[in-house]
Amino acid sequence: MNFLFQFHSGLRFLVLLVGLVALVYFAVGQVTKRTAGKDVRVLGAIYSGLLDLQFLIGIVMVALGRYYPQLIGHIVTMVLAVAVTHVLLVRNRKKPQPGFLLPLVAVAVSLLLIAGGIMAIGRGVLTQTAFVG
Repeated sequence: MNFLFQFHSGLRFLVLLVGLVALVYFAVGQVTKRTAGKDVRVLGAIYSGLLDLQFLIGIVMVALGRYYPQLIGHIVTMVLAVAVTHVLLVRNRKKPQPGFLLPLVAVAVSLLLIAGGIMAIGRGVLTQTAFVG
């Protein structure tokens, strides 16, 4: 269980880093009014995949007994972050001419939800915590 906790806690930094890179990339693409290409879909898929892995590890930890009441807010915000990301990225992909706006909104909203979810369990967004319990 300690390995899963450390992996979940550490993977958060990779999710945040890729999310920030995607946020900047999509914002620059939107501002410069470039045509969105395959790169938008690839970067969105990388971010979404890492977020899904993070979510899956969290669910496994809860299923293995790592649960306390503060996790309710954390879980709700993480479910919303995953849902918003998937819905908006899929909607963008299905558009006749995909753009940068929907991926930008998807990443921005999910990063805000992730930050809120981390704070819901009493931790700072950029703090590393040792396994307790």
